Amino acid sequence: MCRFRDGRCGVALSDNARGVIFMNVAMAAFTLNDAMMKLATVEVPLMQAIALRGGAAAAVLSLLAVATGALRVPLARRDRAILALRTAAEVAATLTFLAALLHLPLANLSAILQSLPLAVTLAAALVLREPVGRRRLAAIAAGFAGVLLIVRPGTAGFDGWSVLGLVSVAFVVVRDLSTRRFSAMVPSATVALTAAVAVALTGLAGMGLEGGWQPMSGRDALRIGGAAAALVFGYLLIVKAMRTGAVAVVAPFRYVALLWAIILGWLLFGTLPDGLTWIGAGLIVSSGLYTLWREARLRRVVAAAAGVGA
Repeated sequence: MCRFRDGRCGVALSDNARGVIFMNVAMAAFTLNDAMMKLATVEVPLMQAIALRGGAAAAVLSLLAVATGALRVPLARRDRAILALRTAAEVAATLTFLAALLHLPLANLSAILQSLPLAVTLAAALVLREPVGRRRLAAIAAGFAGVLLIVRPGTAGFDGWSVLGLVSVAFVVVRDLSTRRFSAMVPSATVALTAAVAVALTGLAGMGLEGGWQPMSGRDALRIGGAAAALVFGYLLIVKAMRTGAVAVVAPFRYVALLWAIILGWLLFGTLPDGLTWIGAGLIVSSGLYTLWREARLRRVVAAAAGVGA
């Protein structure tokens, strides 16, 4: 579609197209954050890097929370309990993920993380009693088979740090399921700010175990600052993506993160996945896309049935 305004012709993008663009850029931002932290922690102690990135992210999110008035919204006791659980899961997920990232190729860990939508779907069925049919259960099983191809337990290629990546996925599942339990009045900025502050404080506490503050180069400081900026940028864009486009259209583009991880892993670290990792990643992505398609199809069926009933 072409619109003329002031003698110029421009293309008007649909909401879904803009949502897809936001999601792609968000995934690039999240992967860039991971790459910058992996580079920085070669020289900077892990907890110090976590504290600095968390502090920088918290500063930006504080400004956002003040600007939106999020801090003035009172939270019910139930929401405060959920916020505490979610924040604890966020801290644990951050620690386990970054510890695994120190020792694993970026693309391998990213491939393991792509099992997250499958894990959330399974956990929602088990914990929240959300209905999941046999086809989606089969897709989840295929996806986790792909994870096993990447982790390879009991083989010469097994790396225990891959298991830590799976532990990180488990904590993110707890985080995401608890997020679903918030009441509608809880501001997103409050949730994000609480998590950032908790992660920063955990990093500060952990620095004592690493021997306190360690001098670092300006280059590493820039890397950590860039990681914090990319993290906040990614958070804001993914919210915008999900609010702009239809979830069924936008959500599958989360898997672009794996493509970004492969590209950045090759450019920055000179690593590429091996054959089994490619196959495992393909199984995970294919299973996730099928699950998303199946959920969207079932939602359309339910909506059509409700329309007929009405």
